[in-house]
Amino acid sequence: MRHGFVKVAAITPNIKVADCEYNVNEIIHQIEEAKQKGAKVIVCPELCITGYTCEDLFLQNTLLTGALEGLNKLIDFSKDIDALIAVGMPFLKDGKLFNVAAVLYQGELLGVVPKRYIPNYSEFYEARYFGNGNDIVEYVTINHKKVPFGCKLIFSHKEIPNLKVGIEICEDLWVPQPPSGGLCQAGATVILNLSASNETTGKDIYRKTLVSNQSARLVCGYLYSSAGEGESTTDLVFSGHNMIAENGTVIAESERFVNGVLVSEIDLEKLISERRRISTYLVEEKKEYTYLEYGEYATENKSTYDSTLSLTRFIDKSPFVPTKREEREKRCNEIIHIQALGLKKRLQHTGCNSVVLGISGGLDSTLALLVTRRAFDMLELDPKGIVAVTMPCFGTTDRTYQNAILLVQELSATLREIRINEAVELHFRDINHDINKHDVTFENGQARERTQVLMDIANQVNGFVVGTGDMSELALGWATYNGDHMSMYGVNASVPKTLVRYLVAYFAEDAKSNTLRNVLKDVLDTPVSPELLPPKDGEIVQKTEDVVGPYELHDFFLYYVLRFGFTPSKIYRLAVYAFHGDYTKETIYRWLTTFYRRFFQQQYKRSCLPDGPKVGSVAVSPRGDLRMPSDASVSLWMRDLESILR
Repeated sequence: MRHGFVKVAAITPNIKVADCEYNVNEIIHQIEEAKQKGAKVIVCPELCITGYTCEDLFLQNTLLTGALEGLNKLIDFSKDIDALIAVGMPFLKDGKLFNVAAVLYQGELLGVVPKRYIPNYSEFYEARYFGNGNDIVEYVTINHKKVPFGCKLIFSHKEIPNLKVGIEICEDLWVPQPPSGGLCQAGATVILNLSASNETTGKDIYRKTLVSNQSARLVCGYLYSSAGEGESTTDLVFSGHNMIAENGTVIAESERFVNGVLVSEIDLEKLISERRRISTYLVEEKKEYTYLEYGEYATENKSTYDSTLSLTRFIDKSPFVPTKREEREKRCNEIIHIQALGLKKRLQHTGCNSVVLGISGGLDSTLALLVTRRAFDMLELDPKGIVAVTMPCFGTTDRTYQNAILLVQELSATLREIRINEAVELHFRDINHDINKHDVTFENGQARERTQVLMDIANQVNGFVVGTGDMSELALGWATYNGDHMSMYGVNASVPKTLVRYLVAYFAEDAKSNTLRNVLKDVLDTPVSPELLPPKDGEIVQKTEDVVGPYELHDFFLYYVLRFGFTPSKIYRLAVYAFHGDYTKETIYRWLTTFYRRFFQQQYKRSCLPDGPKVGSVAVSPRGDLRMPSDASVSLWMRDLESILR
């Protein structure tokens, strides 16, 4: 499991109430299906060997004997199943009946976990039959073998140290302090819930919220298996609502009222990475918990878990961009509001009524201008205090020039046009640089001249310079040091390029003016470029993504590098999966290599960034989010990348 994925399954078999033989055969059939799909952890519903709705039949010895016979059949069947299996059944201990999860692995009953909290309200009157589980781990004898019995059992795979499984049963999740909290603090990374939750109007939404929230609170994988069709419908109906959640996100969900097998992959490495960065998340082995090992230890030539297991879960190509259409307006407004609030506070603190920013007709400066106008509106300041400066030079095209002018006019800001050709040419003469040599000096000379102009105008108007560069450019170092890299406040500093595009598109759709809408749409259609090289036939020739690579790939890389600290080989694997059909493996590998080289080489630029508001979970501020030495070596990361080609 080189990349930390483990395939898991939540199943809901067809059952007949009180027909243990039939039920076990159906459970076996679905376990086989889960096995064929590669599942290594399988959870079944609560009391599924007998059926949940047996009621007073639970007091019949015949049913309890049938349940034990069914368990023995499952134990025997599991000899050839390389998966941890949790199955629900009634269990008699010391003359008292318990609602339990029997945990099996390859022909062995590893442990028995009782339900901790037994409901006694009208529709679930389990207290008539079952006792509450005990936190103290005891031992029971089953088939002449002593087996641990208790709520505080954790099942740890020998070969996969991060796979530690805890169990709670239905109602346990619904109480103020579910057992899963203690289990995860004691080291569990995956929680199984064997459930029999009936269906009423709207209950599925509440149930899903519970599962997703608990997985978020505990930073764990959470498998929820519920009873379905086949249970008695005397007073209740069960839907087989199964879910697989990971750290607050339901990554797989079954169709309700359809029994079946739900399979996905839990990313254990991602969970451990997230726990590691949360300083208040304390995990330690505790003496009151019993840790039960299962599985085999890996040897040099043998591993039961292949790092090439097929992925089925959804991997978002644009992790920084809202995925749900219905959340678009809310999320966009929230992000823009955060940006504007940061600028608003800086304006209030400095006592400035004016700001200066360069406007190029490109995406970044467009978003910065829109955000600045929002901040001015919050303060009820005259938008004429926004001094937008366009500075045409050797690479400026008429398209971007006209868009810049129209944009400033539509937002009622103050437009200043300062052509910098002569100033740059004079500078080149001063430093003895051939103007026909279109190298990095030719490009950066223009960028630094523009920054000098902006800074000096800010002094003239008693204001400060608003930076327009985005996080993707900063990650790649695609910024001129002490040029566009510098400002007094960078409103886009934590906004990646894919999100910049998304926000500008939102502004375009929401625009009241047709002119503004059309300008914004044309900005979106314009190739990303610093426009520092002369155009050809009036068209942009210097396209950023031709030089450094597609921003949608770099933003994908950036997210997993900073958010979870994944290895290059894992990020490559995720990218190949997410961008299948869009980019070849060779293309992804090429630009991922470029990303790592530039990311490490260019840290010195990020080490002295201006202030800027953090809008999401990832940022590159040297003051809090990315405290990285400027001279760190990339060797280890390159070595991992090179391993992909072996």
